[in-house]
Amino acid sequence: MSEAVSRRSALRLLGAVGAVGAALGASGCVAAVPAGSGRHKGSAGAPAAAPGPGGAARIDGLLERLTLEEKTTLLHGGPDPAPLGQAGYVPGVPRLGIPALRLADGPAGVRVAKPATALPAPVLLASAFDPALAREYGRVLGREGRALGQDVLLSPRANLIRTPYAGRNFESFAEEPRLTADLVGEVVRGIQDEGLIAAVKHFALNNQEQGRDTIDVIAAEQTLHETELRGFEAAVAAGAGAVTGAYNKVNGVYACESKPLLDEVLRGHWGFDGWVMSDRYAAHGTVAAIGAGLDMEMPAGTHFGGPLREAVHGGSVPESAVDLAVRRILTTLDRFGLLAARPSARPGRDAAAGARVARKVATAGAVLLRNEHGTLPLTGAAARSIAVIGPTGQVPFVGGGGSAHVVPDGATAPLTAIRRRAGSGSTVRHALGEDVYGRPLPPALLTPPAALDDRSVDAGRGWIHEGEFHLSADDEWTLVVHYTGVRPGVRLDGEELFPVREGVAEYFVGGLLGSAPDGMTVRRRTVALKAGTHRLAVNAQGGAGGQRFRLRHTTKATRAADLAEAVKTAKAARSVVLFAYEDATEGTDRTSLALPGGQAALIEAVAAANPRTTVVLNTSSGTTMPWLARTGAVLQMYYPGQEGAGATADILFGDVDPGGRLTQTFPADEQETPVGGDPLRYPGVGGRQEYAEGVHVGHRWYDAERVTPLFPFGHGLSYTTWHYEDLAVRPEHGGLRVEFTVRNTGRRKGTEVAQVYVGPSPELKLDQPVRALAGYRRLTLAPGRSERVTIAVDARALSSWDPEQHAWVVGTGRRAVFAGRSSRELPLRAKAVVRSG
Repeated sequence: MSEAVSRRSALRLLGAVGAVGAALGASGCVAAVPAGSGRHKGSAGAPAAAPGPGGAARIDGLLERLTLEEKTTLLHGGPDPAPLGQAGYVPGVPRLGIPALRLADGPAGVRVAKPATALPAPVLLASAFDPALAREYGRVLGREGRALGQDVLLSPRANLIRTPYAGRNFESFAEEPRLTADLVGEVVRGIQDEGLIAAVKHFALNNQEQGRDTIDVIAAEQTLHETELRGFEAAVAAGAGAVTGAYNKVNGVYACESKPLLDEVLRGHWGFDGWVMSDRYAAHGTVAAIGAGLDMEMPAGTHFGGPLREAVHGGSVPESAVDLAVRRILTTLDRFGLLAARPSARPGRDAAAGARVARKVATAGAVLLRNEHGTLPLTGAAARSIAVIGPTGQVPFVGGGGSAHVVPDGATAPLTAIRRRAGSGSTVRHALGEDVYGRPLPPALLTPPAALDDRSVDAGRGWIHEGEFHLSADDEWTLVVHYTGVRPGVRLDGEELFPVREGVAEYFVGGLLGSAPDGMTVRRRTVALKAGTHRLAVNAQGGAGGQRFRLRHTTKATRAADLAEAVKTAKAARSVVLFAYEDATEGTDRTSLALPGGQAALIEAVAAANPRTTVVLNTSSGTTMPWLARTGAVLQMYYPGQEGAGATADILFGDVDPGGRLTQTFPADEQETPVGGDPLRYPGVGGRQEYAEGVHVGHRWYDAERVTPLFPFGHGLSYTTWHYEDLAVRPEHGGLRVEFTVRNTGRRKGTEVAQVYVGPSPELKLDQPVRALAGYRRLTLAPGRSERVTIAVDARALSSWDPEQHAWVVGTGRRAVFAGRSSRELPLRAKAVVRSG
């Protein structure tokens, strides 16, 4: 039998295993997604990711020939002799044909030095409620990762959206465990279809940035299994090659040293056979970590380099533990063809294909939150006279900050896309509304005078200027420094305005505000200034390559002028599209759910001037909207990627029906969230945090507490109208078969996301949600057409985790079943008896 035939046979078997895993970890959704575990041949150039013939024997042979030093070299990161701008590098062992590994960040695109497709944020992908689309998204990541020289992608992020304050919510999928599991599994399959190893992160309970390095997260066993762990379980069922351990502690022990997580749950319960690596600097020891099941330390060998060899020589770590970690890594590399004598050639990057998927995802995930008096879509006279307002109307907001930030080949501004779509016979004007990059300081402001806008400093030279300025009245300034080299020092009245920040906060400052449109790095600081004389000192160094810098500012007067110009522009237009932003990033949580800066006042003033105002939100998570009632429409676009401008125009003009639905509840009040008003739940007290909400995460908490949200989970409007009817539920295959009819009763073709929820079991003496998502179906119908929707609710959707049995138990008895458009709009209800066995 040839090797090719042997591999095909093996892949059919592995695909069957993947299908079983999908049924366990991602059921309830009925989208047509091919079963598989990411272990089959993908596009041209992707290796057949299945163990080669004699793989176990080959790895045995390698282990016998590896020295202890070589073994430990495979267990930690190191410096890359030819870096590509990626997150990590693991030296191989060339004499034995073990290749080096390059690992890239990549939840929304491959983050390396070269341009890559900047996909929409995962939260926008999730809003489409479409696992098949998630598979496409993953395949773009996988192909581009391989094309850009990477072997492992640190993606997807399986952590839930637990609090709207968390700085990385845009990297997550949902607050709902089932939806998260569905999408995580398909993204993993997509990545690995292309031969790239997916490293799902951050295992586990890394649901905030504040205190993430040290916070001790306390969560009960039932809470863990029914909420946070669901996405990771689905990733394992999908065949994920690697898992990334989190920074935080879990129930008193660092996640990367947690035997209950790494050994008992991950490998014991789920059968994970890949390797576990630490997040960057998330390893805290040697003996405890490797004993718990951590296989690789990143990005260096602080604990798994010399200290691990010393531990082996000293007897505190048996060499068999090192061998086991090495075996897990080598087995995975072999499975992906990386140990082959002639590894498959890397594919070329297909930028056009990536752009098409980016546009498709951004359009599919757009969520129309509000639409009064036919404000959208823009048609007729409303489409021929448009005011575009806001800084992110003129500057494309591609993605969030931190390790998820990707630099694309290019991105169009929304203003350009709207002008193009409106056509030559239309008038589209722009007003800034809010200045985020500042105006030049007048050269004569200082005594002695100095031009501080666009100064150059030669390599090896410095430029220093000190001067005074006088204010006749109290004011509030925002000082903004733009620079290309070492950040200039700026001292105001003796205080350094831009000191070096601690940790990742120094490097991660957001995807929008951290750089100017011309690429210069930006930092800003708002200060209250009293009337009188102030002293300003600037110290800029050219460094090795020289640099340019500029110092700019905004004042009360400039902000008032920007607001007045926006109102004037709005009054002169038939319609207004106002782009609002919130710039989230890894390393920092949000301090408020309100829009930052003066945007709330801007929206109020513009909407008062023109009630046909649509607010487009480029935000990371739930946002409070005290200005909502004044607006005509609100469109949630999150961080829409490089093709976001075109996708936004598609929705605004009605070329595509808004088919996205919220994957997180938007609160009406900051105190009314699952963690609101309880610092022990968030952000923690004394380094300790409790998941006291239990299984009532997200919309489940709102239902349990009978709190009315601003917008519920699953909410999203359409340009057409929908009717649900004829619900039928019957037992099938240990679960339930749910059928109902969805009808498009409007005059336009539209996209709907039909949702099914189940109520608690009367016979199960465990805490249960009032309603839990059990399945969904995305469908597109022409006017007047209907479709009979069938959703299989499997046993897992009807089960709870019993901490006494340490297992899932089916909730038997008479259960309520609901179908409708969101977690709070469920017109169809029925009862069905669930039986065990």
